[in-house]
Amino acid sequence: MMKKEKIIDFLVVIILASAPLFLNTYWVDVLNNIGIYAILALSLNFILGHTGLFHMGHAAFYAIGAYTTAILNTMYHVPIIWLMPVSGLLAGIFGYLVARPIIHLRGDYLLIVTIGIVEIVRIALINNIFGLTGGSNGIFGISRPKLLGIIIRRPQEFFYYIWIFLGISVYLFHRLENSRFGRALNYIKEDDLAAEGSGVDSSGYKLKAFIIGAIWAGFVGNIYASKMTIISPESFSFWESVILFVIVILGGSGSMRGIILGSFLIIGLPELFRQFASARMLIFGAAMVVMMIFRPQGIIPPKPRKYALDALNWEKG
Repeated sequence: MMKKEKIIDFLVVIILASAPLFLNTYWVDVLNNIGIYAILALSLNFILGHTGLFHMGHAAFYAIGAYTTAILNTMYHVPIIWLMPVSGLLAGIFGYLVARPIIHLRGDYLLIVTIGIVEIVRIALINNIFGLTGGSNGIFGISRPKLLGIIIRRPQEFFYYIWIFLGISVYLFHRLENSRFGRALNYIKEDDLAAEGSGVDSSGYKLKAFIIGAIWAGFVGNIYASKMTIISPESFSFWESVILFVIVILGGSGSMRGIILGSFLIIGLPELFRQFASARMLIFGAAMVVMMIFRPQGIIPPKPRKYALDALNWEKG
């Protein structure tokens, strides 16, 4: 079974790598958007899928990364690539500041607070905080990234830039998931109180997971700003957080394969059926209801961990 999955993964990678060779510019750009949302959803998945925190304000960290890039690039002409770690760092600091006082909240209470956070950030951007964000008009004239002396401009070039970063993200999150840190998060998700009773610092691990997810969303904000060269507050609305939440839940909370498939379905399918664009909310709502009834674990649920299988076998004798 494992070998079959690896073969499928390899074939998918080959198909995606060759996609810009036979797709037109429009569809390559659609794949670029899918890649951006997939990375964002992976970063949210680390908070929601692996830790079990109901977080619906992820667009706030995405916005911090994008605006950090835009402000420093347009005002001080700092190269885009250099600004990626800065964007991630500031998004992580913001994540720490907002998560520290609310990390003890559970379930719906945390969900409601995080909804408020993304709205506070959006309204602050609209009101041109400190005269830096450009208000409703946003920020124009952001530079393109430059790698190895090559300026990335065309959608085909951004395709490899985005999807290679997605591949790096999958690898790093996979390593984290299977580390001691990832196992601790899994304990917390399954039973918060039992994890604390076993000596796991529940609040500390939750806070770290929140910060890591925020940092990665800040990285994506940098990529998005350089791709679009113009950003505005409406690009980071609550709706963006809803889309990411839906991708994680429908794809399979905790499953990286599910997250990537969910990104293709949620971002790609509306482009195939543009005539139904006005009914997107209705379709998303119906899809969520159907999935929660018939497959609450998502399209591709995560595999049980090895220690879970060992425990199951032990119980069977």
